[in-house]
Amino acid sequence: METARIAEGADSTLVLLTVEEAARRLQIGRTTCFALIRSGDLESLVIGRLRRVPADAPAAYIARRRAGGCAA
Repeated sequence: METARIAEGADSTLVLLTVEEAARRLQIGRTTCFALIRSGDLESLVIGRLRRVPADAPAAYIARRRAGGCAA
């Protein structure tokens, strides 16, 4: 499986994702996604009052997990 193509039909032109969009790409819940952000495992940034996830961050998270040999 190619990690850059996590979700079918994902808009590849997006630079930033909402937390909900990032969760959908990772196929996890919104609460779990926020937990990954809080722990620093999933990169995110705040713009004004909005929390956004860089579009390449979900794939980078998966790549780090796979390289570390961590099974879910």
